[in-house]
Amino acid sequence: MRLLLIATVLAASLAAPVTAEIRPDQATFRELYKELIETNTTLSAGSCTLAAERMAARLKAAGYKEGDIRLFGVPDHPKEDGLVATLNGTDSKAKAILLLAHIDVVEAKREDWTRDPFVLVEENGYFYGRGSSDDKAQAAIFTDTLVRLKQAGTKLRRPLKLALTCGEETGGAFNGANWLVTEHKDWIDAQFALNEGSVGLRDASGKKLSLGIQAGEKVYQDFRIEASNPGGHSSRPRPDNAIYSLAAALVRIGQYEFPVQFTDTTRAYFTETAKLSGGEAAAAMMRLIANPNDLEASAIVSKDPTYHSMLRTTCVATRLDGGHANNALAQRAGANINCRMFPRRHDRQCPRTADQGRGRPVADHSPDRRNQPDSSPAAADPTGLRHRQDPCTKALFGRTDAASDDDGRHRWPLPQRFRNSHLWRPGSVLRPRRQRRSRPQRTQVGRGPLRRARLSFRADPGLREQQIGGFRKATRPLVTWFGPPVA
Repeated sequence: MRLLLIATVLAASLAAPVTAEIRPDQATFRELYKELIETNTTLSAGSCTLAAERMAARLKAAGYKEGDIRLFGVPDHPKEDGLVATLNGTDSKAKAILLLAHIDVVEAKREDWTRDPFVLVEENGYFYGRGSSDDKAQAAIFTDTLVRLKQAGTKLRRPLKLALTCGEETGGAFNGANWLVTEHKDWIDAQFALNEGSVGLRDASGKKLSLGIQAGEKVYQDFRIEASNPGGHSSRPRPDNAIYSLAAALVRIGQYEFPVQFTDTTRAYFTETAKLSGGEAAAAMMRLIANPNDLEASAIVSKDPTYHSMLRTTCVATRLDGGHANNALAQRAGANINCRMFPRRHDRQCPRTADQGRGRPVADHSPDRRNQPDSSPAAADPTGLRHRQDPCTKALFGRTDAASDDDGRHRWPLPQRFRNSHLWRPGSVLRPRRQRRSRPQRTQVGRGPLRRARLSFRADPGLREQQIGGFRKATRPLVTWFGPPVA
């Protein structure tokens, strides 16, 4: 309780107006927070190592011994080190509390920001800067908590451990949390951990209503959708155009709304939130719990972006690229699609009951079975019974004409009955006959005016599965979708 009260006081100090009188200890915290924000920790140009060293220096200045502080990393990622620090408890048998925060941040281009993203600015009651919320505010609060406790000579019954890690925001970086679990779990072994992931609610007057605890997480997955074309000179436009093909596909993705779903956890959450909130939104929550297909209730609840995302899978375009010259027709145009998939069995969201009603075989979408070897007779034929029509992906991406095995060594044209539908097969991907390292996996659109256009939709192969403590975060490709835009 004392720890939580300290954290609350520190968080409150963040919201204090810059002109308000602040205590010396609050000023010290702001200096720490400012130093952390202004230490660039992007993967491209920053250094988590420098940030970890600066936090370690503050802990040492507060009285922590060398043996209480560990800076860790690996030689091939010299700028991605992390920090583990321990405040020993009085009960040698009591397990620790772990304070876990990441200190790396998402890339920030100066031209995209009104202010310098690596200079902390306070304006109109808000702090501006890359990482000012996610997650350097928490990292600063946790570090300052250990500093305050040490300086005050506070003795806690349980040990209090701090882990500041890199590699949370960017695939391919050194994953400090995973490394600690696999290489030195004893450094962070604890009864429980406090980490980022949830929020608190206030009413219109600012009264505190609730503080959330995250009990689950959506499955993160990036996909790349790409259109290709023979191209040509811009003075002789073609009826098929890679950029227009991509744009048509992106419009369909943007217009598609995944259906509402509940887990036991989210159903209980919205039930209790409705009791606390009241008004039109609360009534709509209860209607939606009773009938997830109530579109009017969904529209009301979904006005809040947080609630909208909690109710369904979401997929959104986050990056674009294409073309090679102002006076040439684009030969390639692509986009990244970031999906957050609803965490439950059959999490592809598409109406399973509709598949059953049409008499189609229903593939098992269970995450715990997706990556297991398949010994069934159908597994030998990836264009056979293992495929099913998927209404969601069909609606988004239309027809698919070919499939391959997982390593791309074999390729089969699809039977006619699958060509106007879409596929779902755990781990399957679509590829051309000849693989080129510089080109993405793709499928040929076979007919019509877009017969030369190609469009692929693939999982990012750079993602890997992470095992953190007892929690498994699936970040490997779970499904790969392919097909053309409107033909």
